[in-house]
Amino acid sequence: MGDTTFTTTGSRWLLPVSEFLRFPLDQVNFLACQLFALIAAFWFRLYLSPGHANPLVRHAVATLLGIAFLIFCFGWYSAHILTVVVASYLIIVQADINNVHRYTMVTAMGYLTACQVSRVFIFNYGILSTDFSGPLMIVTQKITTLAFQLHDGMCKKPEELTPEQRLLSISVRPSFIEYLSYNLNFLSVLVGPCNDYNDYIDFIEGRHISRRLRRHSETCNGQNGFDKIPDPSPLLAVCQKLLVCSGCMLSFLTVTRALPIAYNVDPDFVNHAPFLTRLTYAFFSIQAARPKFYFAWTLADAVNNAAGYGFLGMEVNGKPSWNLICNVNILGIETATSFKTFIDNWNIRTGVWLKTVCYDRAPKHRLALTFLLSALWHGVYPGYYFTFLTAIPITMAARTVRKSVRHYFLGFRGLKLGYDVLTWAATQLAICYTVMPFLLLAVEPTLVYYRSMYFHVHIISILAAIALHGKHKPEELSASTTKTRSSTSSSSSSLSSSCPAECQPVHSINNNKVD
Repeated sequence: MGDTTFTTTGSRWLLPVSEFLRFPLDQVNFLACQLFALIAAFWFRLYLSPGHANPLVRHAVATLLGIAFLIFCFGWYSAHILTVVVASYLIIVQADINNVHRYTMVTAMGYLTACQVSRVFIFNYGILSTDFSGPLMIVTQKITTLAFQLHDGMCKKPEELTPEQRLLSISVRPSFIEYLSYNLNFLSVLVGPCNDYNDYIDFIEGRHISRRLRRHSETCNGQNGFDKIPDPSPLLAVCQKLLVCSGCMLSFLTVTRALPIAYNVDPDFVNHAPFLTRLTYAFFSIQAARPKFYFAWTLADAVNNAAGYGFLGMEVNGKPSWNLICNVNILGIETATSFKTFIDNWNIRTGVWLKTVCYDRAPKHRLALTFLLSALWHGVYPGYYFTFLTAIPITMAARTVRKSVRHYFLGFRGLKLGYDVLTWAATQLAICYTVMPFLLLAVEPTLVYYRSMYFHVHIISILAAIALHGKHKPEELSASTTKTRSSTSSSSSSLSSSCPAECQPVHSINNNKVD
């Protein structure tokens, strides 16, 4: 495998910058496009707003900029992305609407899988870290999300849908320019996140913020007055997210490079370091691998916000929340005390997609099918399947332990604190163990790592699930727990007496994730 440090399938204009910074050219191109997108997003909001330009112009500009970014980063490989988008549009226009979601899923996932196979068996793991498959993965999410929502809106009766599905259903086929704009707009074409078609069209046509403010006002019987205020500015939210990006980049350039993942399977380290040393290094190397993901997702969120997209609603304190399409909750990840909580806060929009197209619709074996689809979507590297197959028994064991044990620790503050500390450590170590193959990719290093860890998490999770199977939380709760619930219910009732719960801001963006 040759050195790909200063090579790319896209433009080589920034090669001098890459050589000067000693940074891979493909990543320099990606970063340059995202920074340009940030500037273009402010221009798009201020000078190409719905008041200054009609929706057709906004669609066209967003699409052309997105295609330009693809060509700049990936050259002729961007044709793969354009091909699957056009093919999927022909399906939703020409195919039987009763089966459009199935045809689209097979086409998009099939094309993605074919491209992913080429990464492993043709390029032999030597493909660039920011190759075209990343945007293709995002486009696949968008294509299939729209197809399922279109099927919901045109084939199902309202009573057959959940409230969320009714809200997001699409009753009219999109035009070609709307479809291109939704899938290829410059705000999310490189790194996402996936978003809902109706929200995007509201944004393009100028209803995005006003509709959400009006929804808050209507559910509160007009008591909050949010429908009368001018559209809130995203500037503060963008600045805060850029500050987070700066910290993540600094961490990546220092800590991440000092703790390479590959050292976990270094023969000398595996054969001579004590088990606790290997476990400790694995823990910190996985922690250090996260900032690059935090950086990419947070920057993408900032780009969307800069254009005026991503408004969620108003906080209790009257401040606007711009986390509608936020893809990561860093604090939630780093403080997660359960496997589910970690998953709910990591790659959030992908979790929402998996729930939308698989978990909510699978007739049985929902958890296994969802993890399988997630692995297939990520690619065909064997390490991905080790990760997601390992996650199934861990998730089941975590559920069982939580239902069987947690209530014993809720009566006393000290016990609850100890339980939280213990479950935080267990969660972080389980995540470390689970995602290591995801970063190692191949079979051999994965087996080397698991053997060095004595398969301990596999064994513990399976034994825990078996030992606690059938045990449930007692029907009668302790007096203190009942008292806590009563006081919580009372406070909730007093809050809702002045304003219904629906008008309160949604602080958690994990409610739509896979349980």
